[in-house]
Amino acid sequence: MESKEIFHTLQAQTTPFPIGLEIARAEGLLIYDQHGKAYYDLVSGLAVTNIGHRHPKVVEAIKKQVDTHLHVMPYGEFIQTPQLELAEKLNEILPENLTTSYFVNSGAEAVEGALKLAKRYTGKREIIACHKSYHGSTHGALSVSGNPVKQSAFKPLLPEVNFITFNELADLSKITEHTACVIIETVQGDAGVRIADLCYLQQLREKCTKTGTLLILDEIQTGFGRTGTLFAFEQYGISPDILVIAKALGGGMPIGAFVSSKKIMDCLTHNPMLGHITTFGGHPVNCAAAVANIQVIQEEHLVADVHKKGALVKELLSHSVVKEIRQIGLMLAIDLENEEITQKVVEGCMARGIITFWFLSCPASFRLAPPLTISMEEIRKVCGVICEVFDELK
Repeated sequence: MESKEIFHTLQAQTTPFPIGLEIARAEGLLIYDQHGKAYYDLVSGLAVTNIGHRHPKVVEAIKKQVDTHLHVMPYGEFIQTPQLELAEKLNEILPENLTTSYFVNSGAEAVEGALKLAKRYTGKREIIACHKSYHGSTHGALSVSGNPVKQSAFKPLLPEVNFITFNELADLSKITEHTACVIIETVQGDAGVRIADLCYLQQLREKCTKTGTLLILDEIQTGFGRTGTLFAFEQYGISPDILVIAKALGGGMPIGAFVSSKKIMDCLTHNPMLGHITTFGGHPVNCAAAVANIQVIQEEHLVADVHKKGALVKELLSHSVVKEIRQIGLMLAIDLENEEITQKVVEGCMARGIITFWFLSCPASFRLAPPLTISMEEIRKVCGVICEVFDELK
């Protein structure tokens, strides 16, 4: 069977219309197909490759760990150096109340663990999430994702989940002493880069503290420099009770984590013991890659110019066919007239060697989230190509 036939028949599909680009290799900002054509990856594998594809230091760390050991025991039993180094690195870069990390395999798994932790620690049952949010596709994560269309075919979902409107101050009154946790994205990614207001997040933090509700911040898409600070919540002067991270954590390798205080996290160790378990969470190769990834971000000062680069992208793409651009750092949503035009732009860019992508919950927009390593010159080049696609729509 040809590779495309295998892909369409033997590999499970997520939509009837996959892009189907056949990948040969990837390096830095570029992905190459089987014919040698280069594509600029302007979505970073959907907010994963913040430091570009196959960064040499991440590859070196992976190779070094492979020569030592792979999986040896499910998470939490054996002392493994890559896990220790990653826990120390996260402790170094996070606020003092976020000391203790639980490593899992993905963002959705991190959300699942965070929800369980909040219910276990508080002894409460109600969970509050936001309309139009996205936290993953597993049952628990889907339960707190505010997209009824995506939820409808998989009910019943988790009980006692209620929704509030993002950035709506009046809705904070729905958080009470009966609420175990509020889970919220600092920037709603899949909804089309909806950025939290400063007063909203600060009052949310105050309300959670007042009612004994744990605040879970989902920084799966925004983490590790994407918004111009290492984590987006740093721009709001607050800290969550539980932080959820994944995507750009592993430098291209699959890893996620939920992070909290030692006091809160310890409740998973008793009544019952093994309150949360994972076989492959904290895989040593993935942890080694994550340590190297964070070191690259720090040593190469990749966050320093993110605001400037994002502002340049926004400026260059201000075109007559564009209705609105929402931008924070190198995380952008470009609104067009309708879903059909957006599809034409995404396809037109792909034909010209530019990878953009759409949003599940905001079909009239397309997303840009290039690696933080992209240069000003590269920004000008790719934005020029995108504007050529815009020109053809007139």
